Amino acid sequence: MAKQFEYIVCDPTKCVGCGDCELACSMTYHQIFDPGLSRIRVARIEPIVMLAVNCRNCADPPCVLACPRNALTQDPEKGIILIDEDLCDGCAWCIEACEFGAILLNPETKKVEICDLCADFDEPQCVKYCCKEALSLTLPEIVAQKTRREVVGKLLQELVSTT
Repeated sequence: MAKQFEYIVCDPTKCVGCGDCELACSMTYHQIFDPGLSRIRVARIEPIVMLAVNCRNCADPPCVLACPRNALTQDPEKGIILIDEDLCDGCAWCIEACEFGAILLNPETKKVEICDLCADFDEPQCVKYCCKEALSLTLPEIVAQKTRREVVGKLLQELVSTT
């Protein structure tokens, strides 16, 4: 089994789409409040669902495989995607390969940017500043366990209500 890496997950039942996570990220990396420069995105599926989207630190990241210049690598310990700015030419193949839409092309530098879980901080700043505590750092297996529990709970509710 491939190694699992932590990533940021959003609880859509708590997310209100305020964008504080985007602002915290852009301020952390660019010293400006600009959601367009954030490495996390709030996806608004109006009028019901708000959800933050960022890099999932895939076990076999398609973005790394798609990069024709070998500008992307994955840290074997943390799973974060590392970008060699000298090799990246902004071709955007990695953006196309990402199933989550989690890679940004910086309009000024013309280089890609990917969430690195705020590697220079104690914790991801989007998680720290989420006013609704909708964001958390977790492992894929924990998310899968939670989903299985929710599904079983719903099935049991249905079973009880039909008998």
